Amino acid sequence: MKTVPKGLVVAEIQPGSIAEEMEIVPGDRILAVNEQELEDIIDFQYLTADEEFTLWVEKENNEVWELEIERDPGEELGLEVKAVSADGLKLCKNNCLFCFVAQMPKGMRESLYDKDDDYRLSLTQGSFITLSNLSETEFERIERLHLSPLYISVHAWRSEERVRLMKNPKAGDLSAQLNRLAAAGITIHAQIVLVPGYNDGDVLKETVSELGKLYPAVQSIAVVPVGLTRYREGLPQLRGFTTAESQQILEQGQCWQAKFLEITGRRLVYFSDEFYAQAGWDFSGVEVYDDFPQLENGVGMASKFRAEFEEAFRSLPKDLPERRVHILTGTSATPFFRKIIQRFEKYASLHLILHTLENRFFGTTVTVAGLLTAQDIAEQLPDLNGELFLVPSVMLKSDEDIFLDNQSVTWLAEKVHGVPLIVENHGAAFVQAVTGVVLEGETIE
Repeated sequence: MKTVPKGLVVAEIQPGSIAEEMEIVPGDRILAVNEQELEDIIDFQYLTADEEFTLWVEKENNEVWELEIERDPGEELGLEVKAVSADGLKLCKNNCLFCFVAQMPKGMRESLYDKDDDYRLSLTQGSFITLSNLSETEFERIERLHLSPLYISVHAWRSEERVRLMKNPKAGDLSAQLNRLAAAGITIHAQIVLVPGYNDGDVLKETVSELGKLYPAVQSIAVVPVGLTRYREGLPQLRGFTTAESQQILEQGQCWQAKFLEITGRRLVYFSDEFYAQAGWDFSGVEVYDDFPQLENGVGMASKFRAEFEEAFRSLPKDLPERRVHILTGTSATPFFRKIIQRFEKYASLHLILHTLENRFFGTTVTVAGLLTAQDIAEQLPDLNGELFLVPSVMLKSDEDIFLDNQSVTWLAEKVHGVPLIVENHGAAFVQAVTGVVLEGETIE
């Protein structure tokens, strides 16, 4: 090799994987694949898609290893890299009125302050991008390599409305950009962050209608309410939706869903669980969400959880061992979990205590469990006297047992004198956690 490129640094190796067998370790740098230097993670994934390829890996002592890789069809290489490119993320150039990062206090996890707008993260991790900072070269690369699907923050179809929301003149190019991606066969999952007085009402109707015309390229449209914290000093005054407004939006949404279902076979437009909670409506059945295309966006989580729960609940034995468990949730999900807990009333040996926790850190307008901090939990929970309490995994960093405020699960357990059990957001996992019963085909970690 004539030159030494920057490459991609290895972050993690899966036990028992090919990467481990080849003695690749965290900190190693992947320089090239088949002698082609790596620009970013897209190159890495594209070039390692074959069953046979050659890796050039730089070790900590600056040695460069040439590794011949052979794998079975579908077998993973088994490594993750630290960043999408050696040059870091493409950062957001918008100044959105509702930007959640701009509403963050100091002292949070460092990664929470990253305002990324990187199409490579959209492709590999499902992060939402605005398209406002894509260069022509990057657009051509997306088309040439058919980089799909992409998750796109739309917010408003009309140029002047989108520019008003995002405070960036380039945000007005959206309709041409989406049509270009659709023509190239790129699958699009769209997001609309809805702000009262800005992009609701007729603006929302137009946006949903125009996106629907791009089906089948547009495979989903998620509508989520604006999130507002108490840290909005110097930012425009915004408000959340009232109960009546949320009900009206969902009623209109049902009409759109029926229309799209008739035309496309999919409901196409979906509303976040927060809208149902704000409206005081029960969550829809799983059929409303088709294949749950935007589950990570909080769209259909409660419905899916409930269906999983009911299936797991039916498999429980007639009698359960004595067990006392504390369950933590935010204010919006309290009615949902009350109904879930009521299903266990026939088990006299099971004692479930639900704790509704206010978000005092971000402000009480933030009601979802995933944004609760360890500090808020510690302040509001009583002394648990060594009893078990469940920690929903949505409260924690994906790869560490750390809350948003950088406090650990261990720290929280010491504060409340309880025994923590981290629970994945899955109905069967919840049933196992509260009962201690290992269901067939499942495990308890």
